[in-house]
Amino acid sequence: MSTVLTAPSVRRLRALARAELTLLGRNRGVVLTALLVPLLLPFSVRPALDRLDLEKQGISVGAAMLTAGIGFSFLFAVYSALVNAYVARREELVLKRLRTGELSDVEILTGTALPTMTVGLAQSLVLCIGCAALLDAGAPEAPYLTLLGLVAGLVLSAALAALTASVTRTVESGQVTALPLVFGSMIGSGIMVPTEVMPEPLASVCELLPLSPAIRLVRGGWTGQLSAYEALGALAAALAWTAVAVVAVRRWFRWEPRR
Repeated sequence: MSTVLTAPSVRRLRALARAELTLLGRNRGVVLTALLVPLLLPFSVRPALDRLDLEKQGISVGAAMLTAGIGFSFLFAVYSALVNAYVARREELVLKRLRTGELSDVEILTGTALPTMTVGLAQSLVLCIGCAALLDAGAPEAPYLTLLGLVAGLVLSAALAALTASVTRTVESGQVTALPLVFGSMIGSGIMVPTEVMPEPLASVCELLPLSPAIRLVRGGWTGQLSAYEALGALAAALAWTAVAVVAVRRWFRWEPRR
């Protein structure tokens, strides 16, 4: 019975995701940003990482750069790209027209997000393989934690993008409304500088940021230095942030153009 009920939904999601992928491919600026920025930015943090005492925390430079690359993928390949996509589809009345059909609100938002989330996942996997082979990052000690962190980061990035889109008037202004989360996460969520090397009071505050739990799971899974209690805490925090974001989107997401 459940197969009969879910099959139409799956077909609708596949069709919407295919259409969204076609539209995404036509926006060369967004595609280049999503594909190249997460791959290039980790090298910009290499000089800063070389000056940190990472070995004392059991973190190699390769593992730190891997985490930075995945974090940048969350922020640019998924979050920033999706903010632009949601706003553009809303202002072009695409979302409004989709709501008049069989698609539910959840299906519309999910189908729009699937292509960019797939790009983010594929990019993260490429980063894992590349850093392990070229930067001596080694193999993950607890790959299931890294996978949980990837999934949590991708889902939360998509939910936060929908929430940011709700307060964004135009595609151009999306570059501004996305900046607080982008800069805050880059600096405080352990992407550019691992929270393990921060002063403890500062690290405790930074661990409360939305993407911090996902980044912690990714890095902890790679280094193997995350206890079961810490892993459960990070996973619970990631789920809590996701739940808050989903509830906020259900309440405040705008389907009509903001004029």
